[in-house]
Amino acid sequence: MRRLIPVLASLATLATVDVSAQAQAQPAANDHYCLQGRQWGYPGNCLFTTYQQCQATASGTDAYCGINPRYAFQQQRRYY
Repeated sequence: MRRLIPVLASLATLATVDVSAQAQAQPAANDHYCLQGRQWGYPGNCLFTTYQQCQATASGTDAYCGINPRYAFQQQRRYY
């Protein structure tokens, strides 16, 4: 029983790491626009579905909105 707990904890950690790596490999469906600027860096805060949402958040700050590079430059699927 003493050995079982560390083994289960290790397996749970590995499963979590694998799932998060897969999530980072492909952009989410709702991250088409990024809030960018001096404080955000590049690519910025990429949590916006629409350009208007991003603009509303950037309003009154020195930030601006741009298309998410992960979304813009992802490999396109070929259909034959």
